[in-house]
Parts: sequence; structure tokens; C-alpha cells
Amino acid sequence: MTTVELTRFRTPEARADALLAARPAMLRDFETDRTGFLGARLIRLGAEEWLDIVFWRSAEDFAESRRRGGDRPGIQAFFALIDQVVGVEEGTTTDPVEA
Repeated sequence: MTTVELTRFRTPEARADALLAARPAMLRDFETDRTGFLGARLIRLGAEEWLDIVFWRSAEDFAESRRRGGDRPGIQAFFALIDQVVGVEEGTTTDPVEA
């Protein structure tokens, strides 16, 4: 099974384009610097609300990434555009991941 991180957050509509522009650099930082990172999907739920679905090899890999936070420039730039984190949840997949 794969660990799944579900982060719901709000970003003002005026920063949506900047958020999307910052996304590739954040993903590159995760790909090159986060052990166990398998991929991610960003879902727009409304004008200002988003859901980031991130796939991890294990719960330990996810926990280590959370501990490190925004310690890379691309991750920092993306996080800086988030106005409010609504919630973070963790689960596991029951199907193979195609991230």
C-alpha cells in the first residue's frame, strides 16, 4: 500500500496563476530531495480552495517530509502562496498508484 497525503488549502483567486506557475519547481524539489515521493495531483475545488494529493512510499517518508517542511526554494515559493491550510489527512491506497 502507498501512503497518501491529502492537504486542503486556500489561496486567493488573485494568486491562483502564481500558485500554478510555482507548482513545477515544487514538484522538482520533491522529486530530487524527498525520499519516497511518488507523485502528486493538484485539484482545484473552487475559486480559492484546492486539494493537494501526494503519494508516498511509506508513512515514514511522509512524516520525514513534514518534519522538513519548506526547506527547498521551490517548496518555499509554493507554500508562500497558500493563505490558509484547511486540513491535512493521511491514508493508504487500496489500488495501485498511477501518480
